[in-house]
Amino acid sequence: MDFWSAKKGRDALQIEWDESSAFKLGSAELLAQYKALAGKPGSAARSDGDVQSALQSASKTLQMTMEFPFLAHAALEPMNCVMQRHKDGVEIWNGEQLQTVDQTAVAGVFGIEPEQVKINMLYAGGSFGRRANPHSDYLVETATIVKAIGGKAPVKLVWTREDDMQAGYYRPMYVHRLEAGLDADGMPVAWHQRVVGQSIMAGTAFEEGLVKDGIDVTSVEGASNLPYAIPNISVELHTTKLPVPVQWWRSVGSTHTAFAVETFIDQMAAAAHRDPVEYRRALLKGHPRHLGVLELAAEKAGWGQPVAKGCGRGIAVHESFNSYVAQVAEVSVNADNSFSVDRVVIAVDCGIAINPDIVVAQMEGGMGYGLSAALSSELTFDKGRVVQSNFHDYTVLRINQMPDVEVHIVKSAEPPTGVGEPGTPVIAPAIANALTAATGQRFDRLPLRLSA
Repeated sequence: MDFWSAKKGRDALQIEWDESSAFKLGSAELLAQYKALAGKPGSAARSDGDVQSALQSASKTLQMTMEFPFLAHAALEPMNCVMQRHKDGVEIWNGEQLQTVDQTAVAGVFGIEPEQVKINMLYAGGSFGRRANPHSDYLVETATIVKAIGGKAPVKLVWTREDDMQAGYYRPMYVHRLEAGLDADGMPVAWHQRVVGQSIMAGTAFEEGLVKDGIDVTSVEGASNLPYAIPNISVELHTTKLPVPVQWWRSVGSTHTAFAVETFIDQMAAAAHRDPVEYRRALLKGHPRHLGVLELAAEKAGWGQPVAKGCGRGIAVHESFNSYVAQVAEVSVNADNSFSVDRVVIAVDCGIAINPDIVVAQMEGGMGYGLSAALSSELTFDKGRVVQSNFHDYTVLRINQMPDVEVHIVKSAEPPTGVGEPGTPVIAPAIANALTAATGQRFDRLPLRLSA
């Protein structure tokens, strides 16, 4: 049996589904629910000082609500594996991200010990978190087929991209509500942030360690550890419960928190009539590694030098996976209200750079992956069904959209830390801030769209 014949056979099936208990909401209805929750107090993820009193006494307050859609992982190589039952165990050939969990899950299907499951790990055509599925979804499916045929033959399972796009696992949808209070000099005295979205850890083996007092730490990472020197900080979380399957996506919680924090910081700097780099510099004195990448990226990008008419330059800085990344984006806005990202300068502090070439490659690739979500990628629901199905309507970065990229590594004697994910979340806020510099418009959702 070959893949195409199997697919044609499946397409010919006439199936009647019982949808009486199915999830039938669309993205618009979900967004309305999330925004309503964002207006109500949530569970405390961080509480420093007295935020409400500071907001009431502030010389100026700013507010913003931000929207982040569901996202697919959109791996170029869809989910697939080969599995064979032997008399003494099971053998698997696949791209892997979560070997121990997958061994245990497959062993459970056959009623054998995990050490009887041998995984031959192959190079994968993109994973971005998808192959680290906490439920081992496509592997368990394959194991179930192998068991059903009594292990008479090896089985190769291939999901189409439509399978994974419309019935896979997604980066959750989120809404953030932010409010800041500034003093007479424009410096922040209060920060209030509410995050609304599904937990990716609930119902997994990681829940016990990563959900504390009802707070999924991955939902608020990048916000609850806000590095800026603000005396009164409140970060709250509303964890929604939906039947939409979700899991981590490259850079996990920072995929949305970095954008919310860094675009709002730029808005605060503008209200204070301060340069965005200067404003951050004043607030990061207690965080030398954030400050180090901020200074390096700004210097290498020529921050402060004039830009051409219709162009803009923006900056963002963020820590994830114990690495610190700052990015400066340069954009050009066209007469038809389209825009291009022309240049990105990246500074990274990942401790000792054991292999600088790998660091550079991962920063470039991670930034490019985040650029897809900044420019075009978005997964929407209509009556409970995913609208998008393949790369024609869930668009990802094309080679002609990739900007010129420079990567600068901070010299460090600190222990080495991650580089595969920290480049991803910083690019969207850097672009948004550059577009604001060019147009004066503020951006409260991804993907980015200029107003007419």
